[in-house]
Formats: sequence, C-alpha cells, structure tokens
Amino acid sequence: MTEASQHNETDELVRSDDPLHPANHISDLCRRFHTLGWVTGTGGGVSIRHGDHIYLAPSGVQKEMMQPTDMFVMDYETKEYLRRPKVLKPSACTPLFLAAYTHRNAGCCIHTHSQWAVLITLICESGLQKPSERNVFSIKEIEQIKGISRGGSGSDEVAEGGRKLGNLGYHDTMMIPIIENTAHEEDLKDTLQKAIEEWPETCAVLVKRHGVYVWGKDVAQAKTQAESLDYLFQLAVEMHKLGLKWVS
Repeated sequence: MTEASQHNETDELVRSDDPLHPANHISDLCRRFHTLGWVTGTGGGVSIRHGDHIYLAPSGVQKEMMQPTDMFVMDYETKEYLRRPKVLKPSACTPLFLAAYTHRNAGCCIHTHSQWAVLITLICESGLQKPSERNVFSIKEIEQIKGISRGGSGSDEVAEGGRKLGNLGYHDTMMIPIIENTAHEEDLKDTLQKAIEEWPETCAVLVKRHGVYVWGKDVAQAKTQAESLDYLFQLAVEMHKLGLKWVS
C-alpha cells in the first residue's frame, strides 16, 4: 500500500457528514469551550471513545481552529494509533483520558484549564475553607450538585418526580479530589489513577494550579458535568470571597 493510499484510508476515520461523529464533535466542543476560557492558548483537550476507537484532540494547537482531520485515532484494545497526523503531536493528556476509560468505563473525557478550577485548588491548598481538607473540594446544598452523577458515568434511570437515581442529591456532599501538578502532564497518570480508585463516587479530578479532568458515560454527560462543575467552582470562589463556607 502506498503512503498516499494509507493516508486516504486513515482519513476515512475522521470524515463524516454527521455532526455527532467524534472527529466533528470534538472540533465543535473545542470551539465552544474556547469561548468559556477552558482551552485558552492551546491548553486543555477532549477525547471521545467510539466503539473500539478513541478519538483525541492533538496537542499544541489552537483549539478554536481545530479541524476533524487534526484528530488522532487510537485502537482501544491495543492502545496503538490508527491515525497520526504527521505535522501534529499526540495529546499529553492521552494517558489520563485512558485512565477514565479503563477505570470508569467512560465514553468521553474533558480536560479544562478553567480559572475557576485553578482558584478552587488554591483556596483548598491555603486551608482557608477547611484546614483538614486541603486535597479535596467539598460543597453541599447547592442545586447544581444534582447535575453530577456518582462515579461520573452512573445510571440515567429516572425516579418519580424526575430525579436521576445515579446522581447526587441536594443534601449530598459533592467531593472532588485534588492531586499535585507535575512538570509534564503525562506524569500525572499515576496520581490521577490513584484518585479515581480511592474516590469511587467522583466524576472528576482537580489538578492543583492546573485545571480539571471530567468524564461521563457519553459526550452529553461529560459536557453536562463539566459545565455543572465549572458553575459550582465559580460559585464557590464567590462564596469564599463573601466569607461563606462551602460545607457548614
């Protein structure tokens, strides 16, 4: 097979008229997330598991300019790349996305550099909210907590009254673990994986002075939880400025 025919064959993995095809969906999400300040300056990333394939946004690119043909595609079982754009680098987030797929059976993982997420880690690090809990963000009795599923990819079964059985309730305390940052993103894998194992009900892991990783059973759930968490992070920062406690 010639190099040109190999290129055309792998292009079939990322070419589709379906807006929800992973290559198109990731491009669209990155443009949306750029407007929120989540993927500023090429930071952050998105990955979608689609059947036996994992689609990954590349590293070091302007996320709002991304095209479907920029995507890397990996075989889920072998973890080998089926498609590698020559002029781009694989995402340094890849080992962390894989941790969510293998340990939580996630279908989508989102990594943001949200300022609100970073500020939450700084407030927790300072011990100004709860000195005994510097490595976890806890908040309760805020309505938006109900948008968070247990474990991040829990059931969407709906009970009488519209309550999702797999989600946290208003009176539950939402707890998101915080891990230390590293000089190189791929070196976060072991500590993120450990946090996933030690916090079975978390849907996300905060990285100190860096950002947050959020996952869900599919794109819709991961996006919903990323948005809900960012709302809660911002609200918590404002509460802190007013001298209000996140958990009384």
